Amino acid sequence: MKCWVCSRQARGFAHGDGRFAIADPRRYPLDWVFCSQRCQNAFHKLYGNWREAKRFGSEEIEMIDASELEKAAMRGCLKAFGSVAGSIGFEKPLGDYSEAEALLVIDAIVTCYTDTMIEQHEETRFPPIKGLTETVNNPFADLEDPSIWNTPTPTPTGKTGRRK
Repeated sequence: MKCWVCSRQARGFAHGDGRFAIADPRRYPLDWVFCSQRCQNAFHKLYGNWREAKRFGSEEIEMIDASELEKAAMRGCLKAFGSVAGSIGFEKPLGDYSEAEALLVIDAIVTCYTDTMIEQHEETRFPPIKGLTETVNNPFADLEDPSIWNTPTPTPTGKTGRRK
């Protein structure tokens, strides 16, 4: 059997549907098996979102736990999508795109998203230090002698050696 999430070989993780009694065969769907707890957790997150959407009558299931930074990066991808779609032509429906055109759209969106996420990560990599007006990009930049990291360490024979 293969994992429902990633299609690798399942390794003993499964889903039990608690809506049904223990003796009911519907409690243990045979195809809801997983290779790892990570895939099982991802499935349960998706399944939980789907059940919530159905309970409230919504057709749309939102992305799993998108942070504000991720949502901002997604909104930023609209310009990249618009520019590529404009070069292809807005009169052409998305379903009529050739494979090369679809890959252009995907490349533009994924590149924009990852670049935005990297940019946001770099901005918040080192938190601001109280009293400093600028964010510290390299906390060791003012270190005069980097050789202090190569301190002698005693060896079992009593001789000192350098750490590498």
